[in-house]
This record gives sequence, structure tokens and C-alpha cells, in this order.
Amino acid sequence: DANRQISEYKFKLSKAEQDITTLEQNIGRLEGQVARYKNAAENAEKIEDELKAEKRKLQRELRTALDKIEEMEMTNSHLMKRLEKMKANRTALLSQQ
Repeated sequence: DANRQISEYKFKLSKAEQDITTLEQNIGRLEGQVARYKNAAENAEKIEDELKAEKRKLQRELRTALDKIEEMEMTNSHLMKRLEKMKANRTALLSQQ
């Protein structure tokens, strides 16, 4: 009976050692995954920061372009009014002759 118990405990011990080995392998695999995920997250944050900076730059350029368009439209309007005045003056001069 004692021999049976001893062999049973030996079996349980070897089973526990196998379980420990399996768990240690899982720990190593999971630590590797954590390192990869952490690296991927850091890269994603870096890319996000770069994209935000690019977005700010593009928004700045857009505002500059819109300001330039507005300025050109005002200049165009002013020049059109001057042209109309010149045409009117020319017409008036031609009609006086």
C-alpha cells in the first residue's frame, strides 16, 4: 500500500513538474507577446504624433492659402471696379467728342 502511494506521489510530482514546465513556457511566450505589443503601441503613438504634426502643418497651409485667396478676391474686386470706372470715363469722353 505504501509503495502504491509512493508511486502515486511520484506520478503526481512528475505531472506537477510537467505543468510547471508548460507554465514557464507560456510565461516566456506571453512575455514575448507583451514586448511585441508594447513595441507596436509605441510605434503607433509615434506615428500618431507625426500625423498630428502633419495635420497641424496642413491646416496652417490651408489657412494661409484661404487668406491669400481672400486677398486676391479683394484685389480682383478692386481692380474690376477701377476697370469699370475707366470704361465709364472712356465712354463719357468718347460721347463728348
